[in-house]
Amino acid sequence: MTLKRIIKITVGIVIFMTLPSLLLFGFIYFKYNEDLPTGVKGAHADQLATKMLNALDYQAYENTNLIEWTYKKRRHYKWKKKDFKCTVYWGDYKVELNLKNKNLHTAYIHNFKVDGDQAAKLITKAINYFNNDAFWLVAPYKVFDDGTERQIVTLENGEQGLLVTHTSGGFTPGDSYLWLLDNDYKPRAFKMWTSALPIQGLEASWTDWTITESKAQLPTFHKILILGIEIHDVTGIN
Repeated sequence: MTLKRIIKITVGIVIFMTLPSLLLFGFIYFKYNEDLPTGVKGAHADQLATKMLNALDYQAYENTNLIEWTYKKRRHYKWKKKDFKCTVYWGDYKVELNLKNKNLHTAYIHNFKVDGDQAAKLITKAINYFNNDAFWLVAPYKVFDDGTERQIVTLENGEQGLLVTHTSGGFTPGDSYLWLLDNDYKPRAFKMWTSALPIQGLEASWTDWTITESKAQLPTFHKILILGIEIHDVTGIN
């Protein structure tokens, strides 16, 4: 077989494999991609955010110390919220994060402490995991965090949505989320404008709630298009 024929076959295979994916992406992009909406800042936006927190019993969440969960059956967390500590488990690794003092992070492989570059890589990975996975668990409670801005957005159906932009700090600096609320002001979904996604304005559900022992309300599942984010073993203790 000549080199020219090998190249032609290889190119044909690549096109055959990638073209359906490109067509699907293009369909999803043009169907769902949205520009970031603009709203109105001020007291009314803050009042809407407060109604959402009240619907979720924010005080119960605030009083919760230990939160445990498993993200997509891949990573497990024990978050001592009031102590600013979280232990992250995945595979053969364990990282103990100190969320107040980065110099006190520690990393382990098979329960043996490691140091140097090996520890640094595991710690960085654990921080990234925590920032992503904790956000999918507690995002509604972060609407008044330092560095957040709130706006009321009038939706196409005439209802009001709460647009929260994380300008700095927090779990998702630079990203925006439009919270869609039910009649009791409890989150039912949000739309995302984030640098992590190529399509802006995608909607994720916030409907599969569980009430923990501490009475904190936390989600167990999110649906994005045909995909799902499963959160197992959710517990909350004062």
